[in-house]
Amino acid sequence: MARILIIDDDEFMRMAIKDTLLKHGHDIVAEMAEGEDAFQAYLELKPNLLLMDIKMPDTGWKKSLKNFLVTDKDAKTADCSSIGQKTMITESMEIGTMGFIVKQYGHNGTLDVIKKIGEPN
Repeated sequence: MARILIIDDDEFMRMAIKDTLLKHGHDIVAEMAEGEDAFQAYLELKPNLLLMDIKMPDTGWKKSLKNFLVTDKDAKTADCSSIGQKTMITESMEIGTMGFIVKQYGHNGTLDVIKKIGEPN
């Protein structure tokens, strides 16, 4: 099962994602509200998947995503949002994220992405 770091400024959403993933046997190594805090946690905890909301009040998701991917070229990342705008999904994938989860469509999409990119081989 995947070891996951969740970054989302919405506490309710973090809790919902965490509960779903825990019920399916995944390990949540940490959950953070801001990208800058999460970066240090990522370096220390070395999760095999970073699940990050694209609406982040501190550094912004683009800057945070680029920071993770420059620091660790093997980082596995999935972005998520309640807004499934095609331009945001495309931009996220161009930066280097491996998956995109639209939150409003329920947990099946989340679990599919986690299974595809987050579980160790």
